[in-house]
Amino acid sequence: MSDKLNEFKTESDFNFLTRVSRTDLSGTTSARNALSRITGIGPRLASAILRSVGVDEFTLLGSLTEEDREKIEDAIYDPIAAGIPEWMLNRQKDPETGETKLMVGPDLLFQHKTDVDRMIRKKSWRGVRHARGLKVRGQRTKATGRRSGSLGVSRKKV
Repeated sequence: MSDKLNEFKTESDFNFLTRVSRTDLSGTTSARNALSRITGIGPRLASAILRSVGVDEFTLLGSLTEEDREKIEDAIYDPIAAGIPEWMLNRQKDPETGETKLMVGPDLLFQHKTDVDRMIRKKSWRGVRHARGLKVRGQRTKATGRRSGSLGVSRKKV
Protein backbone atom coordinates (compact mmCIF):
# COMPACT_ATOMS: atom_id res chain seq x y z
CA MET A 1 0.00 0.00 0.00
CA SER A 2 2.87 2.39 0.69
CA ASP A 3 3.98 1.99 -2.94
CA LYS A 4 0.59 3.17 -4.11
CA LEU A 5 0.77 6.11 -1.71
CA ASN A 6 4.27 7.10 -2.83
CA GLU A 7 3.08 7.34 -6.43
CA PHE A 8 0.75 10.20 -5.53
CA LYS A 9 2.89 12.22 -3.12
CA THR A 10 4.26 14.38 -5.89
CA GLU A 11 1.09 14.59 -7.95
CA SER A 12 -1.71 16.99 -7.15
CA ASP A 13 -4.55 14.63 -8.11
CA PHE A 14 -4.46 12.72 -4.80
CA ASN A 15 -6.75 13.89 -1.98
CA PHE A 16 -5.59 12.94 1.50
CA LEU A 17 -8.93 13.97 2.95
CA THR A 18 -12.12 13.28 1.02
CA ARG A 19 -15.66 14.29 1.94
CA VAL A 20 -18.34 11.74 1.09
CA SER A 21 -21.90 11.88 2.41
CA ARG A 22 -21.19 14.64 4.96
CA THR A 23 -18.29 12.64 6.45
CA ASP A 24 -14.56 13.33 6.17
CA LEU A 25 -12.75 10.16 5.11
CA SER A 26 -9.05 9.37 4.85
CA GLY A 27 -7.85 9.18 1.26
CA THR A 28 -5.03 6.79 2.17
CA THR A 29 -7.35 3.84 2.87
CA SER A 30 -9.10 1.58 0.40
CA ALA A 31 -12.44 2.78 -0.88
CA ARG A 32 -14.30 -0.08 0.84
CA ASN A 33 -12.76 0.56 4.26
CA ALA A 34 -13.25 4.30 3.93
CA LEU A 35 -16.95 3.96 3.08
CA SER A 36 -17.35 1.61 6.05
CA ARG A 37 -16.41 4.52 8.31
CA ILE A 38 -19.69 6.26 7.42
CA THR A 39 -22.36 5.58 10.03
CA GLY A 40 -24.96 3.25 8.52
CA ILE A 41 -22.68 1.66 5.92
CA GLY A 42 -20.91 -1.60 6.70
CA PRO A 43 -18.22 -3.40 4.72
CA ARG A 44 -20.71 -5.50 2.77
CA LEU A 45 -22.87 -2.56 1.74
CA ALA A 46 -19.73 -0.57 0.87
CA SER A 47 -18.63 -3.38 -1.45
CA ALA A 48 -22.07 -3.50 -3.06
CA ILE A 49 -22.10 0.28 -3.61
CA LEU A 50 -18.63 0.26 -5.18
CA ARG A 51 -19.50 -2.74 -7.37
CA SER A 52 -22.69 -1.06 -8.60
CA VAL A 53 -20.78 2.11 -9.47
CA GLY A 54 -17.95 0.23 -11.17
CA VAL A 55 -15.09 1.19 -8.86
CA ASP A 56 -12.53 -1.32 -7.56
CA GLU A 57 -12.90 -1.86 -3.79
CA PHE A 58 -9.17 -1.77 -3.12
CA THR A 59 -8.26 1.47 -4.88
CA LEU A 60 -7.33 4.28 -2.53
CA LEU A 61 -10.19 6.67 -1.91
CA GLY A 62 -7.96 9.70 -2.51
CA SER A 63 -7.10 8.55 -6.02
CA LEU A 64 -10.72 8.46 -7.22
CA THR A 65 -11.86 11.12 -9.65
CA GLU A 66 -14.56 13.65 -8.85
CA GLU A 67 -16.97 11.80 -11.16
CA ASP A 68 -16.44 8.54 -9.26
CA ARG A 69 -17.07 10.27 -5.95
CA GLU A 70 -20.29 11.79 -7.30
CA LYS A 71 -21.41 8.36 -8.53
CA ILE A 72 -20.72 6.92 -5.08
CA GLU A 73 -22.73 9.71 -3.42
CA ASP A 74 -25.63 9.14 -5.83
CA ALA A 75 -25.55 5.42 -5.04
CA ILE A 76 -25.58 6.15 -1.30
CA TYR A 77 -28.54 8.52 -1.52
CA ASP A 78 -30.52 6.39 -4.01
CA PRO A 79 -29.33 2.78 -3.62
CA ILE A 80 -32.39 1.16 -5.24
CA ALA A 81 -31.71 3.00 -8.51
CA ALA A 82 -28.06 1.91 -8.30
CA GLY A 83 -29.15 -1.73 -8.25
CA ILE A 84 -28.59 -2.54 -4.58
CA PRO A 85 -31.16 -5.04 -3.24
CA GLU A 86 -33.69 -3.84 -0.66
CA TRP A 87 -32.63 -6.37 1.94
CA MET A 88 -29.25 -4.61 2.28
CA LEU A 89 -30.80 -1.31 3.35
CA ASN A 90 -31.05 -0.38 7.01
CA ARG A 91 -34.51 1.23 7.15
CA GLN A 92 -37.07 -1.25 5.83
CA LYS A 93 -40.79 -0.50 5.96
CA ASP A 94 -40.48 2.86 7.67
CA PRO A 95 -43.45 3.26 10.07
CA GLU A 96 -44.24 6.78 8.85
CA THR A 97 -43.87 6.41 5.08
CA GLY A 98 -43.78 2.63 4.56
CA GLU A 99 -40.84 2.84 2.17
CA THR A 100 -37.45 1.13 2.30
CA LYS A 101 -34.44 3.42 2.32
CA LEU A 102 -30.82 3.74 3.39
CA MET A 103 -30.11 6.18 6.18
CA VAL A 104 -26.56 7.34 6.86
CA GLY A 105 -24.74 9.68 9.22
CA PRO A 106 -26.62 12.06 11.47
CA ASP A 107 -29.94 11.19 9.83
CA LEU A 108 -29.61 7.61 11.07
CA LEU A 109 -28.73 8.69 14.61
CA PHE A 110 -31.65 11.15 14.72
CA GLN A 111 -34.07 8.52 13.39
CA HIS A 112 -32.93 6.00 16.01
CA LYS A 113 -33.51 8.55 18.79
CA THR A 114 -36.94 9.35 17.35
CA ASP A 115 -37.84 5.64 17.28
CA VAL A 116 -36.83 5.18 20.93
CA ASP A 117 -38.79 8.30 21.94
CA ARG A 118 -41.85 6.96 20.10
CA MET A 119 -41.62 3.66 22.03
CA ILE A 120 -41.30 5.55 25.31
CA ARG A 121 -44.35 7.70 24.47
CA LYS A 122 -46.41 4.62 23.58
CA LYS A 123 -45.30 2.99 26.83
CA SER A 124 -44.60 -0.24 25.01
CA TRP A 125 -42.53 -2.85 26.82
CA ARG A 126 -39.39 -1.86 24.98
CA GLY A 127 -40.12 1.80 25.62
CA VAL A 128 -40.48 1.25 29.36
CA ARG A 129 -37.20 -0.70 29.42
CA HIS A 130 -35.48 2.11 27.49
CA ALA A 131 -36.89 4.73 29.86
CA ARG A 132 -35.67 2.86 32.94
CA GLY A 133 -32.26 2.22 31.45
CA LEU A 134 -32.64 -1.58 31.61
CA LYS A 135 -31.80 -4.29 29.10
CA VAL A 136 -34.26 -4.23 26.20
CA ARG A 137 -33.70 -7.40 24.19
CA GLY A 138 -34.43 -10.10 26.75
CA GLN A 139 -31.00 -10.44 28.32
CA ARG A 140 -30.70 -11.64 31.89
CA THR A 141 -30.35 -8.95 34.50
CA LYS A 142 -29.83 -10.84 37.77
CA ALA A 143 -26.06 -10.63 37.72
CA THR A 144 -25.20 -8.32 34.79
CA GLY A 145 -26.12 -4.82 33.72
CA ARG A 146 -25.53 -3.30 37.13
CA ARG A 147 -24.55 0.32 37.31
CA SER A 148 -22.29 0.38 40.35
CA GLY A 149 -21.08 -1.67 43.26
CA SER A 150 -19.52 -5.06 43.25
CA LEU A 151 -21.14 -8.42 42.84
CA GLY A 152 -20.80 -11.18 45.40
CA VAL A 153 -21.10 -11.75 49.08
CA SER A 154 -20.10 -9.00 51.47
CA ARG A 155 -18.90 -9.81 54.97
CA LYS A 156 -20.26 -8.30 58.09
CA LYS A 157 -17.85 -6.34 60.19
CA VAL A 158 -17.14 -8.00 63.54
